[in-house]
Amino acid sequence: MSLTKSELLLIEGGLSVSGTLINSFVRGINVFLDLGRSVGTAIRRIQGNKLCPF
Repeated sequence: MSLTKSELLLIEGGLSVSGTLINSFVRGINVFLDLGRSVGTAIRRIQGNKLCPF
């Protein structure tokens, strides 16, 4: 069975959400949460004057 060119142009693909795509979104969210946590901790340590001497 062969499809003609006009039939091939009518084929529509569906939206597929793979595990890899979901995993990359979750990792991106985790990166932003970790970054916010680190910045918050740094601000709190600076305000409380609890920095380690060099």
